[in-house]
Amino acid sequence: MTEHTARRVADVTLVAAALGATFIIIRRPALRRLAIGLAASALTGGLPAWLTREVQRAWLDSGRHVGAL
Repeated sequence: MTEHTARRVADVTLVAAALGATFIIIRRPALRRLAIGLAASALTGGLPAWLTREVQRAWLDSGRHVGAL
């Protein structure tokens, strides 16, 4: 098996697993509520923190300082 074929098989396997998990999560209300809660937590907690770090990094990389006008 070549590396290209192995990568393709791995990609197809991952897609099949993701689709299967999605199907199970959608069909079960308890899992659906859990998934929605986790997605909401990620969006309200992780995304603002990541955005804040990126803005701070960009500010520092721009060479400006807090006191500079």
